[in-house]
Amino acid sequence: MLGMKREELARLAGVAAATLADFETGKRQPHPRTLAAIRAALEDAGVEFIPENGGGPGVRLRKEAS
Repeated sequence: MLGMKREELARLAGVAAATLADFETGKRQPHPRTLAAIRAALEDAGVEFIPENGGGPGVRLRKEAS
């Protein structure tokens, strides 16, 4: 969606790239503070998290103000 590599997200979120890989493969479960850091990094990069509204939760790119 963003074209962001794992290493960049890890740097922006302040976690190790190996930690993200472990989350992706299910080897480890993230702590709430780690999830918050990852979410904040994605939101800063332009991702918008959409709450469940009958169709399920989701994500989209934030629309830039014109």
